[in-house]
Amino acid sequence: MLEAYSANISVLFGEELSDGSREIGVSREYLGPNPSWINLGKERKMANLPTFNAPAEYYELWRYSIEDPEGFWAEMAEKSMSDIYWFKKWGRVLGKSSSDFKWFIGGRTNIGYNCVDYKLSRYKDKTAYIQESPELEISRVITYGELFDAVENYTAALRNLGVKKGDRVLFYIPNSIEAVTMLQACARMGAISTCVFAGFSPGALADRIELTKPKAIFTQDFILRRGNKIRLKEAVDEALKLCPQEVAERVEFLITNPIGRKRVSPTSKRDIPLAEFEERGKDGNKGYVELEANEPLLIMCTSGTTAKPKPVVHVHGGFQIWTYWTAKWVYGIKPEDVIFNTSDIGWIVGQSYLVFAPLLAGCSVILYEGTPDFPEPDMWWKIIEKHKATMLWTAPTGGRALRGLGVKQAEKHDLDSLERVVVAGEVLNPEVWSWMHKDIFKGKVPVFDHMWQTEVPGSMFGYPYGVKMPDIRPGSAGFPIPGILPEIVDEREGKPCGVNEKGVLLLREPVPGMTQTLWEDAERYRKEYWDTSPITKGRYFTGDSAYMDKDGYIWFCGRSDEVIKIAAHRIGPAEVESALISHPAVNEAAVCGVPDELRGQVAAAFVVLKPGFQPSDELKKEIIGQVRKVMGPIIVFRGVEFTNSLPKTRSGKIMRRVMRKLWMGEELGDLSTIETEASVDEVKEAVSKLIMSSDWAMGGPARGN
Repeated sequence: MLEAYSANISVLFGEELSDGSREIGVSREYLGPNPSWINLGKERKMANLPTFNAPAEYYELWRYSIEDPEGFWAEMAEKSMSDIYWFKKWGRVLGKSSSDFKWFIGGRTNIGYNCVDYKLSRYKDKTAYIQESPELEISRVITYGELFDAVENYTAALRNLGVKKGDRVLFYIPNSIEAVTMLQACARMGAISTCVFAGFSPGALADRIELTKPKAIFTQDFILRRGNKIRLKEAVDEALKLCPQEVAERVEFLITNPIGRKRVSPTSKRDIPLAEFEERGKDGNKGYVELEANEPLLIMCTSGTTAKPKPVVHVHGGFQIWTYWTAKWVYGIKPEDVIFNTSDIGWIVGQSYLVFAPLLAGCSVILYEGTPDFPEPDMWWKIIEKHKATMLWTAPTGGRALRGLGVKQAEKHDLDSLERVVVAGEVLNPEVWSWMHKDIFKGKVPVFDHMWQTEVPGSMFGYPYGVKMPDIRPGSAGFPIPGILPEIVDEREGKPCGVNEKGVLLLREPVPGMTQTLWEDAERYRKEYWDTSPITKGRYFTGDSAYMDKDGYIWFCGRSDEVIKIAAHRIGPAEVESALISHPAVNEAAVCGVPDELRGQVAAAFVVLKPGFQPSDELKKEIIGQVRKVMGPIIVFRGVEFTNSLPKTRSGKIMRRVMRKLWMGEELGDLSTIETEASVDEVKEAVSKLIMSSDWAMGGPARGN
């Protein structure tokens, strides 16, 4: 059966389908990085199709995807059949009505099968995952063949516990071979996984248990963070006590991996040690299931920078096609790659580019648990050298952390294996880009930003490294990815924005990886994404503020509700933060808008200094002068205050709403995803200083009511 599709796809399909439509054929092959793409799609022109100054090969690829999306995605699915198998071919590529849409309708596939079973014949003895947990002194690998055996065991064990297709399994566990094995087993048998970052408070965990109502939970007894023991099993026990009784009672099994190599004392009849779980998998049904393309794969709760988390649903068919192809176009991913992604399986980045897409492409992946500077200040560089990583994937906060540690840490190591560095999560500040690209890699390794969301699990905007690399513009996330048709509109009237004019970013059409719903809340999905306001109705609302320059590069300014409006000027906080970081004393910065009677709003800035610099009023003046030098006199500050840390989510995103609410004296709302609550106290103290200095300078209250 596996031979049904050959690696060399060149067949033209033209049969009429049962609904009267006709499938679009394919006759092109993906030839690796820098291919010659030839547009053989339908010549169906779209009015007002934007142009951008990307390499011609890439622009033609993008244009084809917009002018004939069904033909394009049919062709992409056909091209990837050597890596992504379909038990049954789809009947229709896309069915869409308003906010309701489905991709590859009627097709039957399974991403777990494609990551594990389908790779066995080619990659049995090749490394699949590498686990590095320096604080726990764990360093080990598992091959594709060993992974297959382990996934079969976990599949049978889950079934023997009574877990069925459609049941949810919640993960509260760090990056580990056991965790990814269980995730692949869930996908392979049709159970729906949902990962929660291991380190969230019991209250935050309880919220996510209540949202997803899992039948089983997989955790670890503890983890170490900078030498401090965080007891995960105890956090799960506490979270279950916080849940409504009917929700807690639905959790029938709590499987614990005793990383401390000691038996974990059971606290209820639901407790099962991992060894016992694995013993249950020696017999029973170890097989995979064929799933319709639109059946759920996973639920990923948003990180909660703005409100209560939303349980985003991703499905097998669209998720695998989108994550695979965006990785081809943006990362140039290939089987020879060893990927060092510093993210966590508790974030969508970890699901896409730790757990699933790298194995779809036959790569090896490093599962790292820990920080870049503990127990030694060169941990990440050491890992790159040890495993000859070819790609480093990190967040801007990771780049800033490395910058704070200095060039000397990198210079200790041979980094010649690295071919590219990709960054996402927030805007990659130009100063940090310059440090990485020029100071660390001497201009020899491309360092580039890209942008996507929990709701769209692969690049939406990026640099087409895997097709043909354009010029990198530091601070920009690059160009639209094939399938992405952006529209930037004025937030007041909904009129299209011009060149360099900031507005709200919308997408005019869905793409295969886009979430189709929120778990058990389709109405909230419709209202929050497709019917947000009368001026955005019928288009996907990203929630981001952005603008495009004359060459079509996109520049993100922050969340649309975080834009600072100074005397009718709309200023993105990310722009001001990048200007602040361009001062040689500044390592990190965060900015929010605060009320001002004359100008409407002004900027309040919170700055973390590099080691060796001391706070002073003179330094504040220097920093403000640097921002005005970079951005001009339109930036008006309430003030600048120094802090030791900034309020960020555990995925590294600055929580600007927390700073603004502290200034306004409002309730802070949900802080379940904050990295450390101590940062709130620091900013609270800084806000108090700003208010006092403003009151003194202005002769009256400076804070809004």
